[in-house]
Amino acid sequence: MVRAEGSPIDALCRTAARIAGYDIPALILGETGAGKELMARAIHDGGARAAEPFFALNCAAIPDELLESELFGHRKGAFTGAHQNHVGLFEKAAGGTIFLDEIGDISPAFQVKMLRFLQEGEIRPVGANETRHVDVRIIAATHRDIEEDVRRGVFREDLYYRLAVAPIAIPPLRERPDDIEALALALLDRAMARFGKPVRGFTPEAMACLQAYSWPGNIRELDNEVVRMLIMADGDELSAALIAPHILQRLPDEGPADPTADALMGESGTLKERVERMEARILRETLIRRRWNKSRAAEELGLSRVGLRAKLERYGLDGGKASDGDDKIVALEAV
Repeated sequence: MVRAEGSPIDALCRTAARIAGYDIPALILGETGAGKELMARAIHDGGARAAEPFFALNCAAIPDELLESELFGHRKGAFTGAHQNHVGLFEKAAGGTIFLDEIGDISPAFQVKMLRFLQEGEIRPVGANETRHVDVRIIAATHRDIEEDVRRGVFREDLYYRLAVAPIAIPPLRERPDDIEALALALLDRAMARFGKPVRGFTPEAMACLQAYSWPGNIRELDNEVVRMLIMADGDELSAALIAPHILQRLPDEGPADPTADALMGESGTLKERVERMEARILRETLIRRRWNKSRAAEELGLSRVGLRAKLERYGLDGGKASDGDDKIVALEAV
């Protein structure tokens, strides 16, 4: 997996590499978008089944009756709409790997079917009388606290232990900010190849903003943002002005204005402190979007240029010397 040198997931990748060499089930834990499928593919590619098929299925997106048909297959006439035989993923993936995402969301009834398959390695298509053996590796994943679900009786303990021979818990992106640059560059390379639109990369300020954001949607959200920035770019670099406003608005406040006031709306601090921090955040976001053109920022905010400059100096945000008509991005000293 793409990561920075000394990343917190180095140990996880070493564990995955060990697991890959042994033909056992695997269970990957982590928030939505954290890279669970990427880890599953890495395990598949590092094992003896690398040349065989790899299929991925989101269990949470399919109701039980369709999930059974999708995995086990069905016979013509097995149910309304079954106009022909259907080969399930277990059979299609014979010799290879199936990645079952969000396994923690399957019903208790389907958990029994999955347990039986893991124990016996046999499938019986819906509407069929005979069973058949299939050789397929199962890699499962969930965003849920699966151990807590086991304690509560929501998820079968025996199925959990069948899957969790060596669980791999991927930390969210906010816990490994040093990986953001490596991931963003890799995602940009992929996006440039996909859309046939080359650029030189990110400006330092843009990368600083990406690294400062908490990415609640993890790698998936970062990927979407990189793609959007590339599509919207006119020049040969991706600047901070291209970053979505909701990301800029949620960047941590920085600078010397009031380092002890750690509050916005719902946190501690006096009303004056909260208002000042909100004002500094709005100023910073507007300047980035306006590419540090202070005249345009002042016009948008309904301020005179003198008034804007006074506020920037007050909050320690006057990090550059952009002129009234200068669209040049100036690095923010406080970042």
